[in-house]
Amino acid sequence: MPLLLAALLVGLPLSGALLAGNSVFEYLEFPPLTRHVQHAQFSWAVFIALSAIELALLGTIIARYFPRAQRRPEQEKRYPYPWWGWIAFLFVLLFWSLAWTRFDWYRPLQSWGFALLWMSYVVMINAMSFRRSGVCLLTHETRYFASLFPASAAFWWYFEYLNRFVQNWYYSGIEAFTSSQYVLHATIAFATVLPAVMSTMEFMKSFPWLKCDIFQGHNFIEPSKLDILFILLLSSFGLMGVSVWPDYLYPLVWILPILSLESLLRLFGLESPLTRIWNRQRDLLGLAMLSALVCGFFWEMWNYYSSPKWIYSIPFVHRFLIFEMPVLGYLGYLPFGLECLVVADLVRRIVARNRGFSKCHSVI
Repeated sequence: MPLLLAALLVGLPLSGALLAGNSVFEYLEFPPLTRHVQHAQFSWAVFIALSAIELALLGTIIARYFPRAQRRPEQEKRYPYPWWGWIAFLFVLLFWSLAWTRFDWYRPLQSWGFALLWMSYVVMINAMSFRRSGVCLLTHETRYFASLFPASAAFWWYFEYLNRFVQNWYYSGIEAFTSSQYVLHATIAFATVLPAVMSTMEFMKSFPWLKCDIFQGHNFIEPSKLDILFILLLSSFGLMGVSVWPDYLYPLVWILPILSLESLLRLFGLESPLTRIWNRQRDLLGLAMLSALVCGFFWEMWNYYSSPKWIYSIPFVHRFLIFEMPVLGYLGYLPFGLECLVVADLVRRIVARNRGFSKCHSVI
C-alpha cells in the first residue's frame, strides 16, 4: 500500500505533465529557478466569488466554535516557566532581528536564519505549553517530538514537488545555491513545519475555551466501497489535472494528498487517521486548522524581510497582500492544518508501535 500511495502521489502529476506535452525535466530543477507556468491575471469576478465562499466558511466556523467553547475555570494551575524557554525566547528575538537585517558579518549565515528562527519558536512554544499545563511534547513525548522533524521534511518536500506543477510560490535569494546546498538548506527549514504546528496545537489545547467540537451535531457518514473508489478516482484525476490546468485546480494541492491517503487506507480495510480522530478527539480538527493558521501568520510575517524568501503568484486573486500572501490565500492554511494532523497522527502510531505498544490509546 505505501508503494501504491507513493506511485499515485508522485507519478500522477508527472503523467499529467506528459499528457499536456510538457518536459518532465523542467519540474525537477534544483534549485527551482525556472518559472514555466504563466498565471492568469487578477479577476474581480473570481475574487468576489471566492471571498464570499471564504467569508461564509469562516463565519460558519466562528459561529459554531465560540458558543460551544468551554468556559475558563476560575483558577488554573500554573507551572514555572522553564529556563530553556527564556533562552528560546531570546533566540527568537535574535534570529528575527538578524533575518530582517543585512549585516556583513552575518551574511555567510543569512540563509540559515529562517530555520534557526523557527527552531527557536518550536522550543519557545513548548515552554509556553509547559508553563500552562506542566507537560509539553519536548519534555514528555520526546521521541515522538523528535520523529516529527524528519517526517516534516519529507512532508513539506512533497508539497514543494506539487508546487513545481502549479508554481504558486517561488524562491528569491537561492540563485547562488548549488543543488546540494539548496537541498540541505531547504530540508532543515522544512523539518520545522510539523513540530511548529503540532507544538502550537499542544499550547492551544491548554486553553479549555479553545477545546470545542466545531462539528458537533454532524454525524460521519460511512462511505461504501464504491464511494471510496469514486473518491480515489477523482483524487487521481485531480493529481493529474493540476499539471494540465494549474490555474484552475491549484487549490486541490491542499486537499488531494489527504483524500488519496484516506481512500487507499479504507480500500485496504485499514483505519484511516481522520476517521480515528473524528471518533475519538474530534475537537482536534478545529485546533489543527487554527494552529496552522497561527503558524501561517508567523511564516508569512517572518518571511517578508528574510533572505532567501518565498514570493507568491496566485492566479485570479493575487491582490490585497498581507505580507507576501494574498488575503484569500490564508484560507489554504485550514486544510493544511488537517494534513499536518493526519501525518502527525501516523508518526505517533509508528513511534508507539516501535516502542512495543500494541495499541496507541490516544491521538495527537
